Amino acid sequence: MTWVLENLDVIAGYTGAHLLQALPPILVAFLLSLPLAKLANSRGWLRTSVTTTSSLMYAIPSLPLFVLLPGLIGTGVRSPANIIIALSLYGLALMVPTASDAFRSVSRDVLGSATAQGYAPRARFVQVELPLAGPALLAGVRVVAVSTISLVTVGGVLGVPSLGMLFVDGVRRGIAAEIAAGIVATVLLALLTDALLVLLGRATMPWTRRQEVGSS
Repeated sequence: MTWVLENLDVIAGYTGAHLLQALPPILVAFLLSLPLAKLANSRGWLRTSVTTTSSLMYAIPSLPLFVLLPGLIGTGVRSPANIIIALSLYGLALMVPTASDAFRSVSRDVLGSATAQGYAPRARFVQVELPLAGPALLAGVRVVAVSTISLVTVGGVLGVPSLGMLFVDGVRRGIAAEIAAGIVATVLLALLTDALLVLLGRATMPWTRRQEVGSS
């Protein structure tokens, strides 16, 4: 505890750097997964190809990918851009199949009724299909968020500033409190982000709260 109190500024700095590397991939994965999932659902063979490719992409070990990316995109080994790009790919690998399933869960009859009522394709997507798929999409984003926050720590092995640096430095110097601080801070950051996503979901999809009350 003493080490933590004496190094709160260090922990706060790494937490900020950690968030700056975690939030962009979560946002990119969500925004890009929507058109990719719609495209995948437009053809059966394309959906199989996209979901299979996504699963294979997630099987790539993170550390080798972090090492290979600088040579491919021309960045430095310790550039946070490598982490952001790699984690965006992992986020897409998780989010595209989830978004595809979310859109497929929306009743064709409901979409047909919306079309019959005069909804143009874009309006039908924004006002009918997206809200109905919202709870499933939110569940996918929560998984991506927790996974991304955890994976950012791997960058610490390469010297990229994040809460992972506390593990690396703690192991090198034999400071158990520093290692524990890194673990606890990462878990708390993941839990806090997940809680904020739940609150955001309840604010933007208030009907899900009524469903929760009705089912309890």
